[in-house]
Amino acid sequence: MATIREFTAEDTLALQEIWNGIIKEGKAFPQLEYLEDSEAYSFFSGQSYTGVAEGEAGEAIGFYTLHPNNVGRCGHIANCSYGVSPSHRGNKAGQALVEDSLRKAKELGFTLMQFNAVVASNLPAMHIYEKIGFVKLGTIPGGFLYSDGRYVDIILYYFDLQTI
Repeated sequence: MATIREFTAEDTLALQEIWNGIIKEGKAFPQLEYLEDSEAYSFFSGQSYTGVAEGEAGEAIGFYTLHPNNVGRCGHIANCSYGVSPSHRGNKAGQALVEDSLRKAKELGFTLMQFNAVVASNLPAMHIYEKIGFVKLGTIPGGFLYSDGRYVDIILYYFDLQTI
């Protein structure tokens, strides 16, 4: 399983490549625009916390960005985005990232983690979330637009951080 550590400036290019690769795949992140060189460091350093999955050689192989799901009276609910490089998927880096993000969210004072748009075809992610104990709230039919023009369902999940 990957080691998880805090983001540093040296991770910027690797995380930007992973992020943009996921956007190019068009099957998980809602963004349409790539993260540009001029904004990548600010984006990753501007989160409440960015965790980095480190491979055996010390390279960044994945990440999570942790931030409030909303503002004000809903600011106690966290949200996260996760990304793992294609060559390291299936090696438990994603699970390590999710588990670390839950601990970090609780440490930062969040009481819940909520996912607003887990694409229903992202079975590996859903398996991790359900294995860890996320509660499935429901499905929004056709809530995500694949890059090929098809609409697919999205699923909402939450996790009570007070249980860890």
